[in-house]
Amino acid sequence: MTVEIQQARETAVRRTPKKRKNQLPIAIIVLILVIVLAVVFGQISSGLAVAWIFGVAFGVVLQKSRFCFTAAFRDPILTGGTSLSKAVLTAISIALAGFAVIQLFALQSGKGVPGAVNPVGIHVAIGATMFGIGAVISGGCASGTLMRFGEGFMMQWLSLAFFVVGSLWGAHDFGWWQQAVISASPKIHLPSLLGWPAALILQFAVLGGLFFLADWWGKKRNQA
Repeated sequence: MTVEIQQARETAVRRTPKKRKNQLPIAIIVLILVIVLAVVFGQISSGLAVAWIFGVAFGVVLQKSRFCFTAAFRDPILTGGTSLSKAVLTAISIALAGFAVIQLFALQSGKGVPGAVNPVGIHVAIGATMFGIGAVISGGCASGTLMRFGEGFMMQWLSLAFFVVGSLWGAHDFGWWQQAVISASPKIHLPSLLGWPAALILQFAVLGGLFFLADWWGKKRNQA
């Protein structure tokens, strides 16, 4: 009887949910630290203070939204979830509209197309494939890795270290790629090629089609 009572107590202890620690004091300390550093950076340069505040705010948004480009492409296949996929497509659509306005105003003022129009070639496919494989294995893209690094995930600490190594390696070999492949690849600027109306309609049509495809796929997988 005593053994049964002891087992029952151990079972009850295991089933009792752990009380969550109050993290409000830590949050207050971090907030004060952020403000103090913003003031210090502001004394050095106003741009540095703005960059610091924007970086902190961007990190909070990433952590709360769990926004990750890798998950946007991985989840539809592995879990059937497409919420992040639709979020990425929405973000790209907003960026497309914003950059189109900026470029149109720049062209009307005679300044030319702002921004870099980079060549498209086999180097893009090779880089995208290598980065995609690495991102899926490590569990995150650049934004997801930084966000989980801040949360304390040790796997992302290792991923960030090799992220830096890979970036340095890529920078070291960039000259060869530039001479052998990139310089010979064509530069494609759709508005210059098709005209602004046709280019914008085509891009929004592709993004809209992908959005509805992702929405259909998510509903289909959830019903299965």
